Amino acid sequence: MPTLEPTAVPVALSTPQPIRMSRVFAPTLKEDPVDAEVASHRLLVRAAMIRKVASGVYSFLPLGYRVLQKVERIVREEMEAIGCQELRMPIIQPAELWHESGRWSDYGPELFRLDDRHGHSFALAPTHEELVTFLVRNELRSYRELPQSLFHVTNKYRDEIRPRFGLLRAREFIMKDAYSFHATKDDLQATYDDMSRAYGRICERLGLAYRPVEADSGQIGGKVTCEFMALAEAGEAEIAYCDCGFAANTEVAEARIRPLAHEADALEKLHTPIEGTIAALAAFLKVPEAATVKALAVKAPEGAVSVLFVPGDHELGEVKADHAIPGLDFLTDEEMLEAGLVKGYVGPVGLPEGVRVVADDSLRDVARWVVGANEAAYHYLGAAPGTDFTVDAWAPLARAQEGDRCPVCGNLLRFARGIEVGQVFQLGTKYSESMNARYMDEEGREQPFVMGCYGWGVTRSLAAVVEQHNDEGGIVWPLAVAPAEVAVLPLVVGDDEVGPAAERIAAGLAAEGVEVAIDDRTERAGVKFNDADLVGWPYQVVVGRRGLEAGEVELKDRRSGEKQLLPLDGIVVRIATMLKEARPHAHS
Repeated sequence: MPTLEPTAVPVALSTPQPIRMSRVFAPTLKEDPVDAEVASHRLLVRAAMIRKVASGVYSFLPLGYRVLQKVERIVREEMEAIGCQELRMPIIQPAELWHESGRWSDYGPELFRLDDRHGHSFALAPTHEELVTFLVRNELRSYRELPQSLFHVTNKYRDEIRPRFGLLRAREFIMKDAYSFHATKDDLQATYDDMSRAYGRICERLGLAYRPVEADSGQIGGKVTCEFMALAEAGEAEIAYCDCGFAANTEVAEARIRPLAHEADALEKLHTPIEGTIAALAAFLKVPEAATVKALAVKAPEGAVSVLFVPGDHELGEVKADHAIPGLDFLTDEEMLEAGLVKGYVGPVGLPEGVRVVADDSLRDVARWVVGANEAAYHYLGAAPGTDFTVDAWAPLARAQEGDRCPVCGNLLRFARGIEVGQVFQLGTKYSESMNARYMDEEGREQPFVMGCYGWGVTRSLAAVVEQHNDEGGIVWPLAVAPAEVAVLPLVVGDDEVGPAAERIAAGLAAEGVEVAIDDRTERAGVKFNDADLVGWPYQVVVGRRGLEAGEVELKDRRSGEKQLLPLDGIVVRIATMLKEARPHAHS
């Protein structure tokens, strides 16, 4: 009978080992991917951080995954610092829960839907409000158990009509979503404020220049919400802001708009044989576009037709319009004919019976309007609200733009583009009411939970970091999220001097707690330099034969590009000390 040898038990290494680039799966690219439109997409692919699997779906390669894990760790630390508890919820969700909340039909085509072999319907989670409400309503019974704050970090799915910009608008992405349950609105406000401060700290630790801005709650719900915008030209959102502290997404930003009144003293019908556009009308009348009024015909879900009026030099804010008429849709040319409206010449005077007039608040003080006459090739000058026509409702409708003024202090607004990396919401009882999630209060009465939710785009914020931190050479990672803090670049591999010296430096740095990579590939020096800049190692230690003869190595700061020759003796301690001072502090 054979003798059984004792099983070898792996011994944990006390010191992290350097990343050996000769063994890392990191196929960098010299050329930009053909479908890359923004810097983050281009550089994350070229630097071997991600690879496309399908439209809007990406794999993270080892270096990219290291960065992703660091972003997740920062997010987790800030959530735990405010008492939020991590759990794990499934990605696949029963359709019944979405029917309870009413969002199965309301969410729209972005919701991935599927049926199992038994014919049961499910959704791939774009978010988890329904599931967490289902979980809590079966477990929390009393006000004594409140408040509760729960979060998880997991994949999310949205069937974007046009995935683009790499990780910025993907169909599969990683998000941290947190949910809080309360007995009172004041308690919710306290958690909302804690979350908002935590999101600010996450931005700071990631090295993001950002602004918290007023926003729309969209499909999530609730009336109080704030977006955290990383400022970047690649951002799909536009924000209006002022030095007084006001900031809002232009979809919802209120602004002081100054349209111009027409000089006519009375209603005058004028033949205007022009194309039915504001630009053509203003040119024909030789007046600014701000002296005209733009009309847009819409219908409510039940079919009622309204015409929305905004200053001629402004665009309709569609989110604002949807608040004024929930679920509205624009009339097609055929529907306009059926409603008795003449495309390009619609105005508030003499509209067909039953068509409502909804006007932007900024037009309240305009005594005379220039508008369509509801007849081809004719306009009215000097149409007076209250005399020549009736406004059925006033509402904020116009989208804020250059030249508008701050609603708080009156100064000119400034504009920037941003990437939404996080958003916090006060949901109130939207989900607890519809899903019958209740607790027992101090008087023994059942009450719906007061809820909040808080989303953070992990993969999106990673891409936002790259959008803000790059140059012509590649990525310039902030120290907190770089795949490693230092890269050691031996210009010769396999010799008796350069290679061993580089190995000693790398091992010494690792022993000092420095995250270090060593490019031990048998590549030319130029290839190593280019890849080091492309990948974005914050600091690069270049070890060459000539430098060693002088007892020196070169240290390059990737961000500034500054290079300095330093004595080989003591280089490990010097770099380790420098990094201890440079590392951003965790939450305190």
